[in-house]
Amino acid sequence: MAIFPSNFLSRSQALAPDPVSLSKPRRTLAATGMNHALHDGYTDLIYVLLPVWQGEFALSYGLLAIMRGLYSVAMAGLQIPISHLAERIDGKILLALGTMVAALGYVLAGLSGSVVGLGLALLVSGAGASTQHPLASAAVSRAYGQAARGPLGIYNFSGDLGKATLPALTAMLLVIVSWRHALLLIALMGLLVALCLALLMPTVGKDFAQTSAVTTHGTNPGRGGFSWLLAIGILDSAVRMGFLTFLPFLLRDKGASLPTSGVALAMLFIGGAAGKFTCGWLGARIGTIRTVLLTEGGTAALIVAVLLLPLIPAIIVLPLLGVMLNGTSSVLYGTVSELTSPDRTERAFALFYTGTIGSGATAPVLYGLLGDSLGPTLATVATAATALAICPLALLLGSHLADGGRA
Repeated sequence: MAIFPSNFLSRSQALAPDPVSLSKPRRTLAATGMNHALHDGYTDLIYVLLPVWQGEFALSYGLLAIMRGLYSVAMAGLQIPISHLAERIDGKILLALGTMVAALGYVLAGLSGSVVGLGLALLVSGAGASTQHPLASAAVSRAYGQAARGPLGIYNFSGDLGKATLPALTAMLLVIVSWRHALLLIALMGLLVALCLALLMPTVGKDFAQTSAVTTHGTNPGRGGFSWLLAIGILDSAVRMGFLTFLPFLLRDKGASLPTSGVALAMLFIGGAAGKFTCGWLGARIGTIRTVLLTEGGTAALIVAVLLLPLIPAIIVLPLLGVMLNGTSSVLYGTVSELTSPDRTERAFALFYTGTIGSGATAPVLYGLLGDSLGPTLATVATAATALAICPLALLLGSHLADGGRA
């Protein structure tokens, strides 16, 4: 005789949490974080190789800048087309393929025998890197839903880990092996990460756009403010890259030696990594607008402090300035999905990253021209003024958020 109704077990099983489904968000975050670390490391290890390539191919500084720019142009320019492709092909597959292509580019770079071959190899690697930011951010956003702000901050922070480790690893490899063999080993690392993505990352889904457009259309109260968010992201990136352009010269003028300047920059970057990690969670707790006002106001105040303080106190405040400089970005990334319908998540992240990366590439040139005209001190003051200009834009953004950004 059955003690329970025949359908009791099936109903209780349906109500019980599924350990596999509960692990999917964590697996998505782990896989995309590992991929982010690799790709950001791939991007910054080029700086380690520029002097090597100059000696190998007798390149001028202008050509070196072009070599660096080829990677960035391919990465930024293909993000929007990749986001459209993600509507037909599962994002997990595109991420794995993109990582394989990025690794293949470094294989080709290691085999190149001319400047033209090296440039083409960097274009290939940059094209593979174009998949990473928009698709991985969208995957984390969908995996965690309304609780995505903190995880997106962790995802953002993982890129800084790659920037810190992969260029350093490349520099150590260059002591042991030739740069060509070092790139082959770095490429092998990328192939292993691509394999891990293919095997371990949960499926993102290619039909999500069609289903979500039907089930959630009209339910997102934040739609309509994305242009303000993009404007804030562009200006925030400009502030960060503009200030970094002048910081070594400001430190030199205060009497810093090259090793001291290196330590100061390291302290700034450590603070930046901490800011990316913490401010995503802070935005989830006190709101987007309050966090942006805090970080941008703090950025402006601390930039002025660095200008006015003597060398040692200026270096002491650099970690906190790093938190403020980089912290805004995690809050902004976590807001992208709130301001767009789910069927356009990849496109929104692609547009956002294209704007911020493009701003990061052009801002040093514009602030540099300003520095030529007014001097580095006044040009640095202009970066602080730009940070303050973000504050009214943040207030305008608040009216488009579901909770007003809790301003």
